[in-house]
Amino acid sequence: MVDPRLLVRQQGFKGYVDELVRRVRTGELGSIPVVVGLIVIAIVFQVQDSAFLSANNLSDLFILSTGTGLIAVGIVFILILGEIDLSVGSVSGMSAAVLAVLNINQGMTEWLALLLAILTGMAAGALHGFFFAKIGVPAFVVTLAGLLGWNGLMLQILGSSGTINLDDDGIVAKLTNYYFTDKAAAMGLATVAVLAFLGLSLLDARRRQAAGVPSRPLTEIILRTVVLAVPVYAAAMVFNSYKGLPLGVVIFLAVVVLSDFVLRRTSYGRKVYAVGGSSEAAARAGINVPLIRISVFSIAGTMAAVGGMFYASQINAANQSSGAGSLLMNCIAAAVIGGTSLFGGRGKTWSALLGALVIQSINSGMALLGTGSAVRDMITGAVLLAAVVIDSVSRRTQKTAGRA
Repeated sequence: MVDPRLLVRQQGFKGYVDELVRRVRTGELGSIPVVVGLIVIAIVFQVQDSAFLSANNLSDLFILSTGTGLIAVGIVFILILGEIDLSVGSVSGMSAAVLAVLNINQGMTEWLALLLAILTGMAAGALHGFFFAKIGVPAFVVTLAGLLGWNGLMLQILGSSGTINLDDDGIVAKLTNYYFTDKAAAMGLATVAVLAFLGLSLLDARRRQAAGVPSRPLTEIILRTVVLAVPVYAAAMVFNSYKGLPLGVVIFLAVVVLSDFVLRRTSYGRKVYAVGGSSEAAARAGINVPLIRISVFSIAGTMAAVGGMFYASQINAANQSSGAGSLLMNCIAAAVIGGTSLFGGRGKTWSALLGALVIQSINSGMALLGTGSAVRDMITGAVLLAAVVIDSVSRRTQKTAGRA
C-alpha cells in the first residue's frame, strides 16, 4: 500500500480525493461525521431560529459545554481501555460538595479546598481502578457501586439543608462567569493556536524527512493551517462580539491540548492505547497493565472532579442534584459521539470537545425552539446510536480491509 502522503505529493489535488475515498472505503472516517453533524445541526436550528448563531448564544453554548467536555475527557481515557465508568457523575457531585463544605462551612481557603476536592475525585478514581485492576471486579460493577456510594456520601456531606451556596466572587464562581474583555486576548489565543499548529506540523515534517520516511508536503501543511485558522478566528470574533473570551473555554481547551499531547506524544499514552488494543499483548511487551488501568481511572476521577467544579460554578452552589440527572449519559455520549470507539484502542481527547459541542448544540437549539426535555433526550439518543453504528461499521470495514 502506497503511503497517503506520497499520493498527495505525486498527484496533487487528485491525491487528496483518492486519499479521502480510501479513508471512507477502509472505515477511517476520523472526525468527519461529527464535524458534518455539527454543521447540519447549526443549519437546521438557524433556519428555525435566527438567534442560534448569534454571538450571545454561541458564547453561552461554549461555556455550558465545558463541564460536560471536561468529564468526557476522562471518559475518553476509559473508553480507550475498552472499559466504562458509571461513577463520574456522582464523583463530580461529591467533589463539589467537599469543596462547598470545606470552603463555606469550615472556612478553609478556597484554593486549598479546591485542591482537596480535586484530590478527592482522583482518590475515588484510583479506588475504582484498584478493585478493577488488582481484585478483578468488572469495571461496570465497580463504577456502578461508586455511582451509588459516592452519591450517598455527597448527600451525607451536604447535610439536612441539601444546598450550600458558594462565594459569588470566589475562584469557582469565576470559572464560568469570568471573561477576558480585551479583544486582543481572544485574537491572541487564536493566533497562538494557529502558529503552534503550523510550527508543530513543520517540525514533524522535518523530522520525518530527516528519518527518510514520507512526510506531508509544504502545500498541504499550509492548506491544513488555513482550514484550521478559519473556525479558530471565527470563534475569537464571536467571543469578542459578546463579552469577550471566557475563562472556562480557555481552561477546557488547555486540558484538551495537554491530554491530547499525553496520549499521542508520550510513552504513557502509547501504553494506554496498547492496553486498550490488547491487554495480553501489552503485558507480554512488558507493560505494567494494572498500573496503567489504575492511573486511567484516576484520571477519570480527576476530570470528573474538575468538571464538577464547573457545574457548581454554573449555579454557584453545591446541592443534592449535583452530578445527577442526565449528566453521566451526556458525558459518555459526548466521548462516543465525538469519535471515541466503545471497543477500545482508538480515540482522541478532541472527541470530548466535539461531542460536548454536539450535545450542547442540540440542547441550546431545543431551548430556543421551546421544545421539552423529552424530545431533546430522544434526539440525543438517536445521535448517540448513529455514532455507535458508524463506529461499528467502521471497525467492520477496517477488518475487511485488513487494517483493524
